[in-house]
Amino acid sequence: MPEFAAATVHLRTPEDAVALPVRGAVELGAWAGEAARRLVESDDDEPKLLDALATELREAALDSRERGPITALSYVPEPRLGELARIELSALVADDTHPVLTVELLQRYLAAPTPVSYRPPEAELRTLPAGPAVRVRHAYVQDVGRDGLGTVLETCAYGIRADETWGLVLLTSWKALARTDELCALTDELAGTVRVTA
Repeated sequence: MPEFAAATVHLRTPEDAVALPVRGAVELGAWAGEAARRLVESDDDEPKLLDALATELREAALDSRERGPITALSYVPEPRLGELARIELSALVADDTHPVLTVELLQRYLAAPTPVSYRPPEAELRTLPAGPAVRVRHAYVQDVGRDGLGTVLETCAYGIRADETWGLVLLTSWKALARTDELCALTDELAGTVRVTA
């Protein structure tokens, strides 16, 4: 497996997903407007839908840019409903604290309960074409209001050990709890498409 600096990482983009511009200088407003028009694909412009979708895509791009993933996708199978899920692929590189990257370390990183965990994380070991991996499902409570209620954010993540010095994290997150099985299946499918080449 090549070192991280010399590696090229590939991930299949699912149908109905938009690649978010997470690097480089991009005028996000213009980009989001064009991306929204491509997703809506209707002859008669629906200004309210286009505006709402463009705003959501712009905010999604800004949010993903903060984390600096290798790639980020907004999954929008039904444009009228907006973004269903966010998919990000990020790199983790060993450092002085953890000079060797192991699947066990990835599991501890991804499956650590937090103060906002909604339920305990579920982890299982897997083997992928890109390397040994751990799959972790987790749910968090976000945006808790004064009434103590919040929004549940679910995630399905894969920590993939590319070699002993670096790994990848494929993370899908969503708030549509009724679509959990579908989105976990999508994440499983995408994890199988991750490839690392020199």
